[in-house]
Amino acid sequence: MEQKINMEQQIDSSKQPTRSTILAQTVKTGIIKSNLIPMWAGLTLGMYKNKMTFVDHIPEMIFSTVGSALVIGAAGAFNNVYDRDIDAIMPRTQSRPTVTGEMSVKSTMLLAIFMLIAGLVILAFASPLAALFGFLGVFLYVVPYTMWTKRHTIYNTEIGSISGAIPPIIGWSAVSSDITHPALLGLFFVMVIWQMPHFYAIAIRKHADYEAANVPMLPVAKGLRRTYYQTNFYLILLILSSFLFGSLSVGIMLVALLLSMAWLGMSIYGYHSNTDQTKWATKMFVFSLFHMTILFSTVIIYSVVGVIFKLY
Repeated sequence: MEQKINMEQQIDSSKQPTRSTILAQTVKTGIIKSNLIPMWAGLTLGMYKNKMTFVDHIPEMIFSTVGSALVIGAAGAFNNVYDRDIDAIMPRTQSRPTVTGEMSVKSTMLLAIFMLIAGLVILAFASPLAALFGFLGVFLYVVPYTMWTKRHTIYNTEIGSISGAIPPIIGWSAVSSDITHPALLGLFFVMVIWQMPHFYAIAIRKHADYEAANVPMLPVAKGLRRTYYQTNFYLILLILSSFLFGSLSVGIMLVALLLSMAWLGMSIYGYHSNTDQTKWATKMFVFSLFHMTILFSTVIIYSVVGVIFKLY
């Protein structure tokens, strides 16, 4: 009997998350990684357009990467603290450490504040402008989005998309003060518009969760048909925004254009051919990840190759 109890205790202990896992869930490392891709797109593009070399700007590359990771993680931790009441209702977020008690509110807040300050200081070593945009990104995500619009209006996704599009600006501003360059504006606007179809798809897939938590996501408040039309509206805008890359590269413009047109085609065909609209939303969600990864990877590769060839 004693041996059986010991075995059960070992099994239970093996199921307990490690400290590193708890911290990763608290700061949302998945979001950090996904946001570093557009940050690097902005960084490498800024270096290419301003005729810089990697060797001469290694510090800026390190500072912008580490600083961005810290401020994005801080935003995630702040969000976990404020949203712990609705996170406790939704099955997909019930295991977050701030809900289970594995991270106390005080500990999470101290971690968030430390990461924010450290991240801003490190970004300031890259450039004061990068630190300014780092703070702006956290502020927009925590205050207008998390603390206000997320719970009160169907336009919460639009408001949240602004903070979600800050990473490429942080990367660019780490090496350049010209934040009105058409190439950067292209990255920013594409990133803003991309988020609506992406998050609408998530909201459809997790409709029951948001409804139970009384979060007015568009599919919950206005229904699937309105979400479908609004998704296509933003996909059309995404197609049009592809032409902003024309001043940078015809190749990148064509990549953005083809990806966006394919996404719109998938939306129209999938909506009308699937009786289960959750399947349509899942396909839309998966393609959104494919779209952003391919587009921003293309920008990074184009910029890196351009920087290297300018050395010769």
